[in-house]
Amino acid sequence: MKNRLKVLRAERDWTQADLADKLEVSRQTINAIEKGKYDPSLPLAFKVARLFEMPIEAIFEDETEVEVG
Repeated sequence: MKNRLKVLRAERDWTQADLADKLEVSRQTINAIEKGKYDPSLPLAFKVARLFEMPIEAIFEDETEVEVG
């Protein structure tokens, strides 16, 4: 899953460890999410959205989305 987590984190001058602390996950989890190696759980995605005060869709993008029409 593509995401803007690294950009949003950098805009705030947060390290991966800073963000991990705020989300109560490991730094390795943040690294894996940023690299698209791990998709966050729905509760974690909501937590990220609340932290950045943005809708989930503005942070995470579903790459499997199918065009309708």
